[in-house]
Amino acid sequence: MINSWQDSVQDLSRIIRPKDVIKEVKKIILLIFPHFDFSSFLSVYYDVVKLFKGQYEGYLKCDTGYHNLRHTQDCILEMARLIHGVSLKRGSFDEKDINLGLISAIMHDTGYIKTIDEPGGTGGKFTIVHIDRSLKFLKGYLTSRGFPARDIAFCENCLKCTGLSVKVKDIRFISPQNELMGKILGTADLIGQMADPYYLKKLPILFKEFQEAGITLYADEVDLLEKTPDFWEFTKKRFKYELGNMDRYLQDHYRVRWGIDRNLDREAVENNIENLKYILRHHRQDYRRFLKGKIRLASALDNSAMCPS
Repeated sequence: MINSWQDSVQDLSRIIRPKDVIKEVKKIILLIFPHFDFSSFLSVYYDVVKLFKGQYEGYLKCDTGYHNLRHTQDCILEMARLIHGVSLKRGSFDEKDINLGLISAIMHDTGYIKTIDEPGGTGGKFTIVHIDRSLKFLKGYLTSRGFPARDIAFCENCLKCTGLSVKVKDIRFISPQNELMGKILGTADLIGQMADPYYLKKLPILFKEFQEAGITLYADEVDLLEKTPDFWEFTKKRFKYELGNMDRYLQDHYRVRWGIDRNLDREAVENNIENLKYILRHHRQDYRRFLKGKIRLASALDNSAMCPS
């Protein structure tokens, strides 16, 4: 067990993003239900892995460098952590709710994958419409596997919560548990990617996806970097006003799972943002060299330790 935030950086990095994500997801869910049946979850997960790898009939290999399989895995892991944290405080989910929530996380970015009839460009061109495409894939997949209509609606509602402009109150949830799970997925999608130790390195890749989709919010890479701290402020407001402050339950998860009474993911995001600000202030001309390094985790940012790798 890791006893404190001051323990080794390597250990903390392993906690934030373990080598075997699915193994950790299973460990977390077993803390809630010791006899949880993972068969449905794993079946869907490995089918989506095939989808991203270009091994799923009718689809091409994932070619987006930001919204890729790793991001999906990070979202699934964050989903499990949040489900655990919420369960510790509110105890509101049954096994079926959890299974459907995890499946929703698996499916949430399938809309970036091109079909064999869409060979031009990369999946980044679908950025604006990727949620609708993901919903279409989810419904077709789950229907073909015999999932009942109510379960499909549950997953669809969860997935809709990942839309940054979506008003959660306008979604027709089928139960309080469905609404709670949707808010968890909306939170997991955001904090999972921003807590990634390599988040800064991936921002230029994200800019290329936006550029291909025709999104004109950012003039160039540097403009996106400069506006990323503002995006984090927007994200925190979305957590508060749309997603029920679900991220606060991560601290409960880390306390029980690792004996660390802190929200490590939130702190990892804050470290990423502070490191980005430092790079822009002191290394603006060669920012790419400094974005490449894995951002170390610490209780307080040590700017002197910033170095490219």
